Amino acid sequence: MMPSRPMPSPPHFPDVDQYTDSMLSFISSSEFFQHLCGGVHILDFITREPELYTALLPGDWRQFFASHNVSDILDLLMREDMTPLGQSNSPSDAASQNSRWHNGPIPPSSLLEYIRNIRHHSLNRVSHRSKNNDMSKTGPALARHIAVGMNAKKVHEVSNLASYVDNLSSELSSKHSCQINHLVDFGSGQNYLGRALASPPYNHRVIALESKPLNIEGARSMDVTAKLAEKDVIMRNKKEYRSELYGNSYVPKSLNTASSSPSTFEAPAGDAETSGRVGGGNIQYIETSISDGDLSTVLSQSDHLSQPSIHQPPNLMVISLHSCGNLLHHGLRSLILNPSVRAVALVGCCYNLLTERLPHIPQSQSAQFRPRNVRLTQTSSTCDPHGFPMSNRFMKYKHASGEGVRFNITARMMAVQAPYNWTAADCDSFFTRHFYRALFQRILLDKGVIEDPDTPVILGSLRKPAYTSFLAYTRAAIAKLVAPSSPHSSLVGQDLWDLTDEEILAYEDRYAHKKKEISIVWSLMAFSAQVVESAIVVDRWLWLKEQEEVKEAWVEAVFDYAISPRNLIVVGVKG
Repeated sequence: MMPSRPMPSPPHFPDVDQYTDSMLSFISSSEFFQHLCGGVHILDFITREPELYTALLPGDWRQFFASHNVSDILDLLMREDMTPLGQSNSPSDAASQNSRWHNGPIPPSSLLEYIRNIRHHSLNRVSHRSKNNDMSKTGPALARHIAVGMNAKKVHEVSNLASYVDNLSSELSSKHSCQINHLVDFGSGQNYLGRALASPPYNHRVIALESKPLNIEGARSMDVTAKLAEKDVIMRNKKEYRSELYGNSYVPKSLNTASSSPSTFEAPAGDAETSGRVGGGNIQYIETSISDGDLSTVLSQSDHLSQPSIHQPPNLMVISLHSCGNLLHHGLRSLILNPSVRAVALVGCCYNLLTERLPHIPQSQSAQFRPRNVRLTQTSSTCDPHGFPMSNRFMKYKHASGEGVRFNITARMMAVQAPYNWTAADCDSFFTRHFYRALFQRILLDKGVIEDPDTPVILGSLRKPAYTSFLAYTRAAIAKLVAPSSPHSSLVGQDLWDLTDEEILAYEDRYAHKKKEISIVWSLMAFSAQVVESAIVVDRWLWLKEQEEVKEAWVEAVFDYAISPRNLIVVGVKG
C-alpha cells in the first residue's frame, strides 16, 4: 500500500530529505516568493503610492507581460515546456535559441528561473495508483442509493477514498497483524464517506464525529432515504399524540371511543431515529466539537466500542474527507494520544482556517508592500499550539529572518486555489471581481469612508447581477455597506451616497489598465501558492516521521486533481 516514494516530490530530487532541504531554502530565501505569498494583497493595487505593480515586479517582467495576453502568461506559468526557452540564466543564451515567444518577446531569464523553482518545489498531484491501474480514476462505482445527495465531485471523492481506506485496512490486517474494527470519521458532515464504507462491499463499523446537529440529522435522514437504515415505527395513541401536538383545539373526526387500544403511528421523517444498521456494517453518530487529538472522552460515548459482542480490543483508524484547518492536525495527533488508534488516513483542505503556532516576525521586505493591518495582526498573534507548523523541523528551521516557517492568512488562502483547473470563463469572472473590489477600495478612500488604504473593509460576496458591470457592482456594494447589519454602516457618508453614475464610470475608465496588472499578479500569487500547500503537507508528514510510535508515514494523491484539487492524503501507521 505504501508507495515507493513516501512523498510525491518531483522526480529530480533523489529523496524526500533533499526535496525538503531545497524547499525550505527556497521559501525562506526568495524575497519574490515571500512577496507573492502573503506580502501583497489585491486591495492595495489601486490605493498605494508608489503603485504596487511597478514596485513589486522587475522592469523586464513588466515589459514582457505588457506584450502578452493573460492566457498566454498562464500557459507559461503552468503548462509551457521550458526546455526550448533555454536552461541558462543568460538572456543572450535564451535569445539565441528562441528570439520570439507567442509572437512577442521571450520571457526574461529571471522569470523563467522563478517559474522553474515553483514547479520544482511543488508536489506531484497525479495519483500513481491510477496510472498503475491499482486504483481506477473514478474508483469503484457507488450504488445509486449510496450516492444519494452527492454531486459528481463528491461521488469521485467518496468512491476513491472509500476504496483507499478499505485497501489500507485490509493491508494492515494482512501485513501488520492489526485488524481494524472501527473507522472514526473526523468531521463527518452529511456522512457521505461513512455511508459508503458501512455499506457493501466494505461493511465497516463507522463512528461519525460531527459538531453540527443539523448535519447529523441530515445524515440520518439520508441513511433512511438511501434505504440503508430503517425508520423507526413508533407506537402511539393517535388521539393523545394529536392532542399534545395541537392542544385543546384538536377535535377528533370520530367520537367513537369504544376501542382504546393504541394505533400504529409513523412519525414524520424529521422525527425518525434510524437504526444505524447499514448492510453488514453500521454507523453511530456522536455530536462533538473536536478541539484536540485526545478522543478518550468522545469514544467513551460510543455504544459500538462497549458492545459485549466485540471480543477483540478496539483497533481504530481515523479518517477524514477534507478536514478543515486544524481538524487535520487533531486527527494526526489522535494517532499518538490514543492507544486504540492504529492508523490515520486524512485529506485536508481550507488552509486559511489553520491557526498560527509561531509569533510574527517583522520582515522589512514584505512590510514595504503590505503594512500590518488588524486581521494580519490578530491571526499571526494566536501562538496556538495546535496550529501550523506541526513539525520540529519547520518550527526550528533557521533562516535570515529568524527561526521557524510562517505563512500568514493571505498565503494560506491562496494555497486553496487550483490554477491548473482555471478555465477562460473562470479567469474572466474572478479577474473582473478582483478588479471591481480593488477599484471600489479606491472610491472608499477618495470619499473618506476610510482614511487609511490598509483599513480592512469586509464586503464579502455580492449577488451575481452585481458583477455585470462596475456601475452595478458599486451600487450593490454601497447598499450592502449601509445595511443595518453591516459593521461599516456608520462609516458611509453623504459623499458616497451622492456618487453619480458618471463619476463611477469615470473611475472605471481611469483605472481600466489596472485590470490586467491585477490579473497578472493574482495569477503569480496562485501559481506560487502551490509551494505553500506543498510545505503545509510536508510539515504534516514530517511530524508523523518525528513520532517514535509511527512505523510508516506517507503522502500521495488520492483524487483526480482536475475533479478535486485538494487531493493529497496523509497516512500514518503505528508499529
